[in-house]
Amino acid sequence: MRNQQLCYRKVTLPIAAALAVLALGASFSAQGQQAAMTFFVTSAGPGKGGDLGGLEGADRHCQQLAQAAGTGGKTWHAYLSTQGSGAVNARDRIGRGPWQNAKGVVVAKSVDDLHSDNNNLTKQTAVSEKGDVISGRGDTPNRHDVLTGSQPDGTAFAAGEDRTCGNWTKSGAGAAMVGHHDRQGLNESPPMKSWNSSHPSRGGDGGCSQADLKSTGGDGLFYCFAIN
Repeated sequence: MRNQQLCYRKVTLPIAAALAVLALGASFSAQGQQAAMTFFVTSAGPGKGGDLGGLEGADRHCQQLAQAAGTGGKTWHAYLSTQGSGAVNARDRIGRGPWQNAKGVVVAKSVDDLHSDNNNLTKQTAVSEKGDVISGRGDTPNRHDVLTGSQPDGTAFAAGEDRTCGNWTKSGAGAAMVGHHDRQGLNESPPMKSWNSSHPSRGGDGGCSQADLKSTGGDGLFYCFAIN
């Protein structure tokens, strides 16, 4: 019996050690992918609806979330356009790519690829900085409306009808253009499947409030890209 126990020990100890090495390797691999992350959807917004503190505040939020996830050494910008004098195009402020998510999956190779039908943005790839899938259409709650203020090609809307919640400073009246990170909507039309330009948020007195963004399938989330 003692010889059998010794035999078992000789067999099981190397197996246990091998499993520990495999687990450690998987952990290092996940950490490496996280460190190489250059794109994510914010796991949460600042909490004030369309008032993100302007582009500067939105960029700062991206940086803070990236820092918490271990990738704060990069410079992060929010994918957002502005309107009016000095309008900014979202596509011009996110670097040149390529970009990959927290799981190491490349979502787009370049700015043109990102704004083409060939990009790899889906519900499974447009994950948060933590690598978590963001709930979408059919989930409770639905959070697939992502703030962009942009046209399909990533450019700004002309001045006039608000599509940026007052250039990301309003949490009351106004509206913001949103995209669907899960590429799903009420029908099969191209806007419903657009990641960056699906429809404006609910207009009226509270179109930019946190509550109103939630009521139409959003949560004040936005895309973040590393520009370097």
